[in-house]
Amino acid sequence: MKKFLESEKSEIIELALSDHATFDNIKSIYGIGEKDVKKLMRENLKSRSYKSWRKRVREFSDRREKYK
Repeated sequence: MKKFLESEKSEIIELALSDHATFDNIKSIYGIGEKDVKKLMRENLKSRSYKSWRKRVREFSDRREKYK
């Protein structure tokens, strides 16, 4: 994974926490894929926060598929 400045890490985390940004959006801006975003989130969020985020992402993606 690329090395990011603290400000870039904060921006990636903010995008990942946003319900409006997708992993593809993050990849187009920062050049890192879903796997690396998850790794960055795991390293920078508290364990409980990371688990809550992953749960929300999974549920949101399931709902999004139904609305297509």
